[in-house]
Amino acid sequence: MKAFECRLCGTCCYGKGGIVVKDEEARRIAEFLGLSETAFRDRYCESLHGRTYLKCGDDGYCIFFDREKMCLIHPVKPARCALWPFFPANVKDPQAWELAKDACPGISRECTHEAFVAQARIDAPQAFTEPLVEPLEPKK
Repeated sequence: MKAFECRLCGTCCYGKGGIVVKDEEARRIAEFLGLSETAFRDRYCESLHGRTYLKCGDDGYCIFFDREKMCLIHPVKPARCALWPFFPANVKDPQAWELAKDACPGISRECTHEAFVAQARIDAPQAFTEPLVEPLEPKK
């Protein structure tokens, strides 16, 4: 039994302001969509607190989530999306993992936090080494 197996439910695609897009990711997604980076940012992104985020649709889901087709940018989706649910907080903190387990039907209800971390070491080693977002620059 795997600790996590994606069910393609879209639960992790719901909610405003959760998907930070780094510059390289914006370029990659724009190219995938056949858009200039400027057109991509104007149409699909918003800036908040010095960071760029993917917009949400009127239904509250990521603008690239389609209930039938699922993620419309799956081959080039942002690192934050690809890492779910193996976020550093969920790997390091059993309480954060419990909250994620309550929210995500793909996380096995029977697995232990230790089993989850073991799977993360194989499937998402970057959860142990890379920040999900760059720190904000201090305001001057």
